[in-house]
Amino acid sequence: MTGRLFSRPLRAIALLALLCAAPGAPTHAQTDRARGPVTNLPLPRFVSLKASEGNVRRGPSLSHRIDWVFKQRDLPLRVTAEFGHWRRVEDHEGQGGWIYYSLLSGVRTVLFEAERTPLYARPDPVSQVVAEAEAGVIGRLGECGADWCRIAAGRQKGWVEKSALWGVTSDELRD
Repeated sequence: MTGRLFSRPLRAIALLALLCAAPGAPTHAQTDRARGPVTNLPLPRFVSLKASEGNVRRGPSLSHRIDWVFKQRDLPLRVTAEFGHWRRVEDHEGQGGWIYYSLLSGVRTVLFEAERTPLYARPDPVSQVVAEAEAGVIGRLGECGADWCRIAAGRQKGWVEKSALWGVTSDELRD
């Protein structure tokens, strides 16, 4: 009789454990993008280098050694982590480390990756080519649709296919 008395609660606990472990509806953490613990902004996200030079350190403090120096104002960077006033960033080549937050800007820029990238008058590959950008040129990111983004680079403005740019995600939409 004692074995029978405890069998129902044990079965209920086992069933509850199975239900909790079974895949089902996604949890809150699975449906939302990861967020930075300091800013509550999405991670990863893109920013740009505000200064003309920025020391990139091995860890998030001045006592850590400088591994890199980014030397191009408006360089697009991907923020992958946050710690206090420090942001872990990487460039288009995957190089990076920790940089002080005040050296970064929320102004969105992109880097042209292809040797020659046409800027079109409209988001259509048969529209007029208004300019061409060489690899390494940095442009300011404007609106983005499903496949195209409006870019201002120097005195030129035009539409560029997202696949030719670093600094914008393939699913990103901007007004």
